[in-house]
Amino acid sequence: MCGIAGVMYRGNQAFDTGDALIRMLDGCQHRGPDSTGFALYAPEATGRLKLRFFIDPQNTTDRDSAIAAIRARLVDLGAKIEEEAEAGDNYRVTVHFDGDVQKLSYEMEHAAKVISIGTSLEIVKDIGSAHDVDDRYHVNQFRGTHGLGHVRLATESDVKPEASHPFWATGFADVAIVHNGQITNYWKMRRRLEQREFEFTTDNDSELIAVYLADKLAQGNTLQEALATSIDDLDGTFSFLVSTKDEIGYAKDRLAAKPMIMYEDDDLVAIASEEVSLNRLFPGKALNTREPAPGTYATWSRSI
Repeated sequence: MCGIAGVMYRGNQAFDTGDALIRMLDGCQHRGPDSTGFALYAPEATGRLKLRFFIDPQNTTDRDSAIAAIRARLVDLGAKIEEEAEAGDNYRVTVHFDGDVQKLSYEMEHAAKVISIGTSLEIVKDIGSAHDVDDRYHVNQFRGTHGLGHVRLATESDVKPEASHPFWATGFADVAIVHNGQITNYWKMRRRLEQREFEFTTDNDSELIAVYLADKLAQGNTLQEALATSIDDLDGTFSFLVSTKDEIGYAKDRLAAKPMIMYEDDDLVAIASEEVSLNRLFPGKALNTREPAPGTYATWSRSI
């Protein structure tokens, strides 16, 4: 049992996305007490990539060496470092880069533990509750256009930051996913993608969904089209949210065993595993919510 949440503010203004997601995840934290994560989107920085890496929290010397190695590899690959900082157990760096993002992604995955790469996206995740992660990474200060959140109950892998959600689509900038459920044809789907030289960094089925969707987008499909095919191509029980730099969307399998509830008005769309998460955005207000039907999908764009 895990909990998912997503929010998109319509238009191009920045809002307190981090604070909104913290409140939503706090409402469903009982669904996943082991770890919490956020996929946060800010307006795109043209020609620049934001990268986050896990670094060793135990040994300062090793941390310094790891960061130096990341810097050196980025320069080797033609990235010009413009900003950098340590945040919690993360190394965050902004680079100017106009080369092949997929090649850069795979090369950096071989050099360090990458959390996310994007022109708009940054993923923050760690063990503990939404408030624990906020205390370490100051998620509440983030202002952006949209984002996803996840609380995890570990069932098939260790409780550690790199096993927590969200997952980015390894090799593709700005695509992230949060997922509640299980993909039962995971290895079959993964082998098909690996035969086309895609790489995976975990055995988590959520990473597979992200890469699957990002590949569809790279082939010229719309996000709606990609979500439509996912319902037929992915076996299992699932409710998931996906985001790109401009859109957010959901898909539910035809059995609809995994819950999902949504609210929409002229200003925003919000989706979560439980209604209590939506209520945290509008304390004391009666909401006209709805539950997406089995086997459905939908997308929303920032543009009004």
